[in-house]
Amino acid sequence: MIKVLLADDQALVRGAMAALLDLEPDLKVVAEVGRGDEVVAAAAASEPDVALLDVEMPGLDGVAAARALLQAQPAVRVLMVTTFGRAGYLRQAMAAGASGFVVKDTPARQLADAVRRVHEGLRVVDPALAAQSLAQGDSPLTDRETGVLRAARDGGTVADIARELHLSEGTVRNHLSAAIGKTGARTRAEAVRLAVENGWLLT
Repeated sequence: MIKVLLADDQALVRGAMAALLDLEPDLKVVAEVGRGDEVVAAAAASEPDVALLDVEMPGLDGVAAARALLQAQPAVRVLMVTTFGRAGYLRQAMAAGASGFVVKDTPARQLADAVRRVHEGLRVVDPALAAQSLAQGDSPLTDRETGVLRAARDGGTVADIARELHLSEGTVRNHLSAAIGKTGARTRAEAVRLAVENGWLLT
């Protein structure tokens, strides 16, 4: 029996996945959580073989949760399951130690097979995402530009971002300008949107 932990902030999606996986004779959902910062504790209590983690959750995003889980329990296999089929998310998830990455509209039988394959030590990656990831390459942003765009997500002023990051306003403007150029955006808001869509702002 393969024990599975589910982490997804959408209760309806989480419940549906749990019900579908529990129909499989060799899979058993042993824990369900709705926040990324609940994953490690839930795994300690339930000792899963495989953790299915959503990418975008409150508390900790799925990539950071995967990293924390694998530090605490290296034997657990992580399968990222997300609505957001973006190549940047895939690269970051794999770098964090995830064994697989599939989108939520994956048919139930394929999702169950992905859990089994990951449990066996194989890698499972959505083929379209894998191709997109290879074509797209890594983030063009420096760590500082990434940090400035991450701070800009909330819509604060340059002065707000400068205060938050302990930088001068001129330095923040320079990093924003560089990030806008590198993303091909016309505005700061568009640069943030493009960076989020490509998975470049995950922690």
